[in-house]
Amino acid sequence: MTAQVRLDIDGPIAVITNDNQEKRNAFTDDMDKQLFDILDELRSTPSVRAVVWRGEGHSWSSGRDVGSIGTNKTEMTHHELMSRGHRGIKQIFDLDAPIIVPIQGWAIGGSFQRALLCDIRIATPETRFMLPEVGHGVIPDTGGVGRLYQMCGHGVVSDMVLTGRPLGAEEALSLGIVSRIVTREELDDTAMEMARKIASSPAVTVKLARRVIAHLAIPEIVTSMEDELIYQTFINKSEDFAEFRAARAEERDPVYRGS
Repeated sequence: MTAQVRLDIDGPIAVITNDNQEKRNAFTDDMDKQLFDILDELRSTPSVRAVVWRGEGHSWSSGRDVGSIGTNKTEMTHHELMSRGHRGIKQIFDLDAPIIVPIQGWAIGGSFQRALLCDIRIATPETRFMLPEVGHGVIPDTGGVGRLYQMCGHGVVSDMVLTGRPLGAEEALSLGIVSRIVTREELDDTAMEMARKIASSPAVTVKLARRVIAHLAIPEIVTSMEDELIYQTFINKSEDFAEFRAARAEERDPVYRGS
């Protein structure tokens, strides 16, 4: 099977590419494993000085491939699957090389959150971001909400999480979610130019500068992820979530009890 998340290393620069274009780069469990294996490889490749994480096609990633949910046979519990996902993505924090994410089209749900855990995001004028999880009966659970809170504060995060409303590129720039907006044609070239600039600087300087920035942010994000793990596990077993699914299946209005 062709890898849908691939790694290419050219000297000091690594490029991760999402390539599930038929699903607008929506992630499956197999893609998660490919990504986590790539991050593990990068952790042990000190020659890599900068990473670009890009996507082929229309969108950087439209989130989770819901059609793949339940198709992979596993004896792991929901809690265990979430724990594995947290361990996998937290490898980002262990890298010495910064990750630049050039985002076109949509970045949705867990994929958007993963991009938030990276160092730098750039966008095109058409880029859109969304956290639709509450509308599906669950909560965001990939750690990105902690980073988004640090960027935007309580009001914007509450609006995005609780209503699921999309956020455009210009607003994302004004809030610090992205640092640049460029044309679609310039997107990959701009990311590579940024990566080359970083890779040309002294390695120890980049590593320690990144570590200073990380120490300001990561403890709160890790705490948020611990809460997400507990609360999402509870939600998965809750009466309200069961009622949510039943009402959807029966095409009726749900009756929630708050438990």
